[in-house]
Amino acid sequence: MARYTGPTTKKSRSFGESLYGYDKYFEKRKYPPGQHGQSRKRKAGSDYARQLAEKQKAKYTYGILEKQFWLTFVSATRRHGVTGEWLLQLLEARLDNTVFRLGISPTRRGARQLVSHRHITVNGNLVNIPSYSLKPGDVIGVRGKSKGLDIVTTHVGAKTNNVRQFGWLEWNPDKMQGVFLAYPQRDQIPEKLNEQLIVELYSK
Repeated sequence: MARYTGPTTKKSRSFGESLYGYDKYFEKRKYPPGQHGQSRKRKAGSDYARQLAEKQKAKYTYGILEKQFWLTFVSATRRHGVTGEWLLQLLEARLDNTVFRLGISPTRRGARQLVSHRHITVNGNLVNIPSYSLKPGDVIGVRGKSKGLDIVTTHVGAKTNNVRQFGWLEWNPDKMQGVFLAYPQRDQIPEKLNEQLIVELYSK
């Protein structure tokens, strides 16, 4: 399972925002990493630099590598509509991301681990592929034997109400099941990304 395994706080500091959720180390040092981080002034950079940075930020945010990100973009170009919006919608439709959005795990990394360790089902079937692409109507649940895991019960109980902010998801805390109702609209996706810059980069 290919994924980024390097330092997360360092990446967040390089982009000037927390890419992996709350990070107490990032909160203490919100300036670029390196010896001259605090004194270095951020340059505006070229169009290409800004486009590349936006793509990199999206990759690290959703926790995927270049090839998989590119394949997702190719899939987005084949859809009817705005390519940039479809790119984000397909990223949101990934199983690991949806497990994270449902509050079953506090981070995408944790959600990916739950999926790969065979704790998550889709429509009653065990799925251990984090990149599995959900379709409207799919039911995501916690495997029966896994419902008692401390890591699951702790976060499900703490974050059940958070699902309400994601209008494309529905969550049943009693059954520990969620429904992927529809692909989210762009204004529903909270990530601070400029998807048009990514489209421009790949269109060169």
